[in-house]
Amino acid sequence: MIADLPPGLILILGAILVPFLPGRLRQLYLLALPVLGGLQLYGLEHGSFAQTQIFGYQLTLLRVDALSVVFGTIFLITAFLNVIYGLHQRDAVQEAAALVYSGAAIGAVFVGDLISLFVFWELTAISSVFLIWASRNERAYRAGMRYLIIQVGSGVILLAGVILHAQATGSIAFDRLGLTNLATALIFIAFGIKCAFPFLHNWMQDAYPEATVVGTVVLSAFTTKLAIYALARAFPGTEILIYIGAIMTVFPVFFAVIENDLRRVLAFSLNNQLGFMVVGIGVGTPVALNGAISHAFVHIIYKALLFMSMGAVLHRVGTVKASELGGLFRSMPLTAVFCMVGAASISAFPLFSGFVTKSLTLTGVAEAGYVITWLVLVFASAGVLEHSGIKIPYFAFFAHDSGLRCREAPANMLIAMGLAAFLCIFLGVYPEPLYAMLPYQVDYEPYTTSHVLSQLQLLFFAMLAFAVLIRTGLYPAERPSTNLNTDWIYRKALPALVRWAMTVGAAVRDGVLARGRRRLERALVQITRHHGPEGILARTVTTGNTVLWVALLLAVMLLLNFV
Repeated sequence: MIADLPPGLILILGAILVPFLPGRLRQLYLLALPVLGGLQLYGLEHGSFAQTQIFGYQLTLLRVDALSVVFGTIFLITAFLNVIYGLHQRDAVQEAAALVYSGAAIGAVFVGDLISLFVFWELTAISSVFLIWASRNERAYRAGMRYLIIQVGSGVILLAGVILHAQATGSIAFDRLGLTNLATALIFIAFGIKCAFPFLHNWMQDAYPEATVVGTVVLSAFTTKLAIYALARAFPGTEILIYIGAIMTVFPVFFAVIENDLRRVLAFSLNNQLGFMVVGIGVGTPVALNGAISHAFVHIIYKALLFMSMGAVLHRVGTVKASELGGLFRSMPLTAVFCMVGAASISAFPLFSGFVTKSLTLTGVAEAGYVITWLVLVFASAGVLEHSGIKIPYFAFFAHDSGLRCREAPANMLIAMGLAAFLCIFLGVYPEPLYAMLPYQVDYEPYTTSHVLSQLQLLFFAMLAFAVLIRTGLYPAERPSTNLNTDWIYRKALPALVRWAMTVGAAVRDGVLARGRRRLERALVQITRHHGPEGILARTVTTGNTVLWVALLLAVMLLLNFV
């Protein structure tokens, strides 16, 4: 392989040829690029390479260490799975956009300076929006525009923070920054937007469900996990992240339970899972950071698997509305099995990947003494089972017989789902390869009797609660509806406020103009009265009268002069 070549550039530059290649050759080419990226990654030594000077600042395009290798590895694995999942499509624009997007995310995790990070940061935003617009309908266009504004806005805020930080410190190194001043606060907010912090999260539920079947799977993997990487790199141990993350784990549970669109349910659960990672980064101990990073690794796989299964349903029956689905296990049994593997993984069942990483995060939180936060995370874990572990497979495949009959998912989709499911089980049964990749040494055994029993108790209690709610009719019914989110503020409230302000402004303007018109008319009447054809000053004055007035004025002046 080429020395010092960032692995992400292989995908970005490789995307240039995609539109020019014919069908079968293009498929092989798409599969080869992530493989070449992986070979390039594992041929690199740890250290900083591909450095250059610009305007007195040192850019580092390739910084290889344990943290970047973990995220680079999972991003390349996911890029490969995404290519397999999308082999049935014939859309060169979408395929090229997915390559550039994944390559930009991979490139970002290997840079060593904030300027290069900004470039890749914005490239992920610009390339990923085409996966939304590829749906080619009005809803997708509008959602894509909102998504692009928010994502590019995040980059602008990042750039402002980088400029202030460079002015204050003379450095643009992308290392631990800490939340210390305005510059780092701006960088923190930029990361928070991409990480979908509370009140900054709505772009995800707005845009992801509007993307294409393949596009949503691709989107689920990179943007938010790039932000997790950035937080782990720059803000480990920042305490406010603990409370932000705790909120992130809880509030999506309630939205997801009442949501009818199952891809939107998964977008809410994605937000919930990000919260666990953010808490771990905020705690900042080696155990908690290992937990957050490992959880990000497995989360990318099982979340992609869940989005793949719902994408397969959408591809075959044209809908993922829970109120319109049910009984699909008869038509799509393999998809149903893969979906349940993803559901078991996200719910952290023993022998599945989520169990061996989420427990690591919870252990780090407990050891650091954050008891209330630990209890919040336990509650959120039960909520995950309710809305993703049970709701997704239950309403899509088992709830009732909707009468829908279709073929099983295409072979390439099944292969991608099968590989993802295999990884979920393999890492759940044998987590040592993942633990060995983590930045800090792992001295942790997930399969202790107490841990397994306590987790099973939590899961079975949550399953019992779901069953009771369903049997008693207390579980929120699945019906066509629109659930309000914080994007209501700028989609509805702000436009309504602007319309009201324009109406009031127009009324004020009309009143001012009317009053000014009346004053002008009165002034014109007065002018006409004095200067018009019949006005006093327009009358003809005789010479005798003029002389008389001059004489009177002269007399007055003489009188004043002698007095």
